[in-house]
Amino acid sequence: MSWLPRDFVHPLHVDVPGGAGHRLRPIAGADAPLDYPAVMGSRERLWSVFGPAWGWPSATMTYEANLADLERHAAEIEAHESFNYTIENPERTALRGCVYIDPPEKEGADAEISWWVVDDEVDGPLERALDAFVPRWIAEDWPFERPRFIGRDLTWEEWLKLPDLA
Repeated sequence: MSWLPRDFVHPLHVDVPGGAGHRLRPIAGADAPLDYPAVMGSRERLWSVFGPAWGWPSATMTYEANLADLERHAAEIEAHESFNYTIENPERTALRGCVYIDPPEKEGADAEISWWVVDDEVDGPLERALDAFVPRWIAEDWPFERPRFIGRDLTWEEWLKLPDLA
C-alpha cells in the first residue's frame, strides 16, 4: 500500500485554532534565517527529544547544514514523501516550532506525527493549542487510519523499542 493516495493534496496554510494567530505551512529553504535561530535557541531540549531517534539537532549544526535540511524537507514535501510544517507567528516574522508528518518507520501505524515548539512556548498556550489541534487536523484532513503521535501517545523511548517495518 502506498504512503498516500495518488490524488491527495496536502494542506498549504492551516490556522491553529486557539493559537493566537499562529499557522502551519510547509517549510522551505527560504525559512532558514528564521528556522536556524529557533532550532539552535532550543537545541538542548530538542536534542533530548529528537537526538536519540534522529541525531538532530547536533551541537555543531551550521546554518548551511540547516538550510540543506530545509531544502531536503521541501523536496520531500513536493514528492509527498514526508511533510514538515513550520509554525509561524501571527506576523510571519518568527518560526515557533514544527510539525512532522512522516511515513511509518515502526510497525503498527500508517503515519508518524510529532511536533515541537521553541523553549519559550513549552507548556504555554501555543503548545496546548497544538496538542489539541494536531490530532484533530490529522483525523480530519489526512488520509490515515492509524496515525501514531510520537511524544504524545507514546514516548520517543517507547517508539525506539518498537519493531521496525519489515
